[in-house]
Amino acid sequence: MSDLLALAGNQNCGKTTLFNCLTGSNQHVGNFPGVTVEKKEGSIKGHKDMILVDLPGIYSLSPYTSEEVVTRDFILKEHPKAVINIVDATNIERNLYLSLQLMELGIPMVIALNMMDEVRASGNSIDVKLLSAHLGVPVIPISAGKNEGISDLLDAVTETVRHPKPPVRMDFCRGEVHKAIHSIAHIIEDQAKAAGYPLRFAATKLVEGDELMMKALHLTCDQKHILDHVVENMEKALDMDREAALADMRYTYIEEICRDCVVKHRETKEQVRSEKIDRLLTHKYLGIPIFLGIMLLIFWLTFSVLGAPLQDLLDSWIGVGTDWLEGVLISAGTSEWVRSLLIDGVCAGVGSVLSFLPIIVLLFFFLSLLEDSGYMARVAFVMDKMLRKIGLSGRSFVPMLIGFGCSVPAIMATRTLSSDRDRKMTIVLTPFMSCSAKLPIYGMITMAFFPKQGGIVMFSLYVLGMVVAILSGLLLKSTIFKGNPVPFVMELPSYRMPALRGVLMLMWEKAKDFIRKAFTIIFVAAIVIWFLQSFDWSLNWVEDSTDSILASIGSVIAPLFIPLGFDDWRASTALITGLTAKESVVSTLTVLTGAASDAQLSAVLHTIFTPVSSISFLAFTVLYMPCVAAFAATKRELGSLRAAVATAAYQTGVAYAAAFVIFQFGQLFFG
Repeated sequence: MSDLLALAGNQNCGKTTLFNCLTGSNQHVGNFPGVTVEKKEGSIKGHKDMILVDLPGIYSLSPYTSEEVVTRDFILKEHPKAVINIVDATNIERNLYLSLQLMELGIPMVIALNMMDEVRASGNSIDVKLLSAHLGVPVIPISAGKNEGISDLLDAVTETVRHPKPPVRMDFCRGEVHKAIHSIAHIIEDQAKAAGYPLRFAATKLVEGDELMMKALHLTCDQKHILDHVVENMEKALDMDREAALADMRYTYIEEICRDCVVKHRETKEQVRSEKIDRLLTHKYLGIPIFLGIMLLIFWLTFSVLGAPLQDLLDSWIGVGTDWLEGVLISAGTSEWVRSLLIDGVCAGVGSVLSFLPIIVLLFFFLSLLEDSGYMARVAFVMDKMLRKIGLSGRSFVPMLIGFGCSVPAIMATRTLSSDRDRKMTIVLTPFMSCSAKLPIYGMITMAFFPKQGGIVMFSLYVLGMVVAILSGLLLKSTIFKGNPVPFVMELPSYRMPALRGVLMLMWEKAKDFIRKAFTIIFVAAIVIWFLQSFDWSLNWVEDSTDSILASIGSVIAPLFIPLGFDDWRASTALITGLTAKESVVSTLTVLTGAASDAQLSAVLHTIFTPVSSISFLAFTVLYMPCVAAFAATKRELGSLRAAVATAAYQTGVAYAAAFVIFQFGQLFFG
């Protein structure tokens, strides 16, 4: 049976880097049972019997966010054999606050003191042995980004798993807080044991006013009365509320530890450098223009300088493979319909999507660099002021940022928002952020109509999504979602060089997801599209696809898009199949046009669109309702099918209005 380990720590402390160091490629991603917070787990390298679970980054075990609830519930209910608590050594005072709370759980723990290389480089020092003695748990100095100290950490974790010992010291309170915690502990001892909660942790949480703990222990009226009396006496004696009293108790102990163990002459080089850079990147007026400039550079590199040649190369390889397969089928004497299915259906549909793999990988490579360097945290900070004008806080920028990758996890990530109003409003607006599944559509149209302006067109589409989200926010703020956003507080991590290993692993994960989708959803969609465009309603083979089942269906819908500039049934059909997965728009048009290469597809697209209507088509694809998976996530998060349908209808209505305005004005100036 495998030993379960938990990896816990603050946000931006190097937790993901350490997780990758310990597990390598032996990991997979899912969701915690019953909730939509992402869970990564994997077997530790060289120790297949040890499964490490990467818990969400949190600052405390107080259940204010879903991440904190998930972390707490996992440790209390799944009973991991040990906890690896990663601590940022450059900001040890704040990081140890979570460590003290984890120690109260009474579970064997090893502290990984990360970024020690930065501490040494700045001339500062930490007495690791003395720190370990103070805390009563093993403390191992590491630098996850440089893979330093990982073997020592593994040795300590292995020893802790083999000979598990709870933290030696869990009682670090004194005075009035000490009296309050121990008074409560005496009266709830039996209930805490019956519920399976560590006594010290349960008592502390009750003093803190934790509603979840009160419900879990089923306190009697007499016990609640005693609890209120004890807490009231403590607050009067200390002249501060219950939460402040506990925080003060923990930080007082942390100050004592740091006074003995930490020698700090000055800020680290990274902290000093970050302060200088932030004067520019978080500037009141220059912050947002700089962000847009960086994104424009990324799109230019992705879609023009680097992406286009790689895409052409992969497309040529796919073409060679397709020609080889067709030759084999002809030599084998296969029937015409089988060749058509495999060549015109599967190879054309899947191949047209696969050719955009280099663009997907490149884009996420650059975004990963921004994320791991610490810049994206600054963007959330800079965007807070703008988002507040539309009724949201900078915290909503995080799900929106995830939306540039995929709308499904972005919608799920709204659970981190503490305000129900903010959460629902963010769910409505997040799909306007252009997800990576739409990139093949953008690439297809820009390749056909704007080959020399690809980067600018792509950048404009992303900006369009953000602008529409802002305008929609202003509308929703004054109508459906009236009220004020919650306050936004966040830590800005020091700028650091991204770990190449982590960046490459993210690229590999995105490539795998894209390829998996191409050979599952897109594969099935290509076959269905091929069948519908190859047969009529009597299931007779048709020579001209305009006589097919698909043509008759598409022709019914096509008139709706006449005001948008594209009334060809193939375009409207592609938009419908795009509801299964946005990449299906490309595979559908490829199959319907019979194009054997990107060059042929570009030529045929000129018979379906004009340059102006192609922009209108792009605008519609940016904004209309996302795929069925995102719709299902919306329904789950909003808790209502009616609300999900209304959200999808609103998004599609906005898309139609935007495409209409773009086409009509485009006709006036360029028609």
